[in-house]
Amino acid sequence: MITDPIADMFARINNAIKARKDEVEVPESKIKVKIAEILKREGYIEDYVVSEENKKGNQGTLIIKLKYHGRRNTKPAISKIERVSTPGLRKYVPADKIPYVQKGLGVAILTTNKGIMTDYEARKNRVGGEIICYVW
Repeated sequence: MITDPIADMFARINNAIKARKDEVEVPESKIKVKIAEILKREGYIEDYVVSEENKKGNQGTLIIKLKYHGRRNTKPAISKIERVSTPGLRKYVPADKIPYVQKGLGVAILTTNKGIMTDYEARKNRVGGEIICYVW
C-alpha cells in the first residue's frame, strides 16, 4: 500500500529519467492526470495517455512519454521533480508568497480553490494554495 501516490509518481519519473527510459507507467488518478497535463503544457514531457488496458479494479494506467533534447536526445527536459507538500506536512502559501523555482527557470505546481495550476497562473489569478511539487 502506497501512502503518498503523488510522491510515488514523481519517484517513478525521476527513476525513469535516470535510466533513460522513453516512458513510465503510473497508476491513474484525477490529480496525476492533471499534473501530467501541466507538465505537457509546460514542455517537460512529450505526451501522456490514460490506458484502460491491464486495468486493476477501477484504476487505469497513466503512461507518460518523457521528453529528451539536445545532441542525440540525451538531455532530459526534467532535471528534477520534487515533492514539497506531503501527507504528514502540508505546505500552504498565500498568493504573494508563492516561491520562484530555480529563480524562475522551473515551475511550482499548486492546488488551489480554482484547481491545479502553475505558480505563474496562481500569481496571475492572485490565489494561494498547497504547493504540490517543484519541477526544473
